[in-house]
Amino acid sequence: MDSFGAIILAAGLSRRMEDCNKLLLPIHGKPMIQHVVETYIAALNGQVYVVTGFESDRIEAALDGLPIQFVHNADFDAGRPFSVRAGLLKARGSEHYLIGLGDQPQLTKDDLRALIVAHLAGDVQKISIPRQNTTRGNPIVVPAAMRARLLADEANPGCGKFTRAHPELAQHIPMTQAGFFTDIDTPDAFETFEQMILQKDLT
Repeated sequence: MDSFGAIILAAGLSRRMEDCNKLLLPIHGKPMIQHVVETYIAALNGQVYVVTGFESDRIEAALDGLPIQFVHNADFDAGRPFSVRAGLLKARGSEHYLIGLGDQPQLTKDDLRALIVAHLAGDVQKISIPRQNTTRGNPIVVPAAMRARLLADEANPGCGKFTRAHPELAQHIPMTQAGFFTDIDTPDAFETFEQMILQKDLT
């Protein structure tokens, strides 16, 4: 069976969250980032890496005891692509990596496994990108064999620019699950998510 690890990006500044680190917001008594990381651990058979930067000590403390490896991105304020690069430089041991965001608590392990099944059913040498109509989602699935090409341009790291420049090396995977296309970037988005959880708890 192919091995799937993960690189979870948890280094951002949370600029739109009014001086609050969104990854530490509580969901059912746990920090958001803990929920997300535990979902990946439950879904995958490979190593999970968490890329930290802003408030890395608090993020690491929130994940203390979980079977993960941390990668510190000293250039976290330069943007998400540099966190992707830091993760790819460190990650080893799996044939494919899900590169995901730390602020997608709506994703479930079944969602992630459905993406893996779809990736395996397609061209496993290509980067798989969840898509709903014209919207690209996360996580994406990156074959480990693609690592060298993704790391080749140090000034323009990451997968977004790469897949747009090389569409022949990517495949879009139709997915309907909202978790792939929902992240928590603002207080309003978190409030909406809390209301959704409340409704589920009441049903």
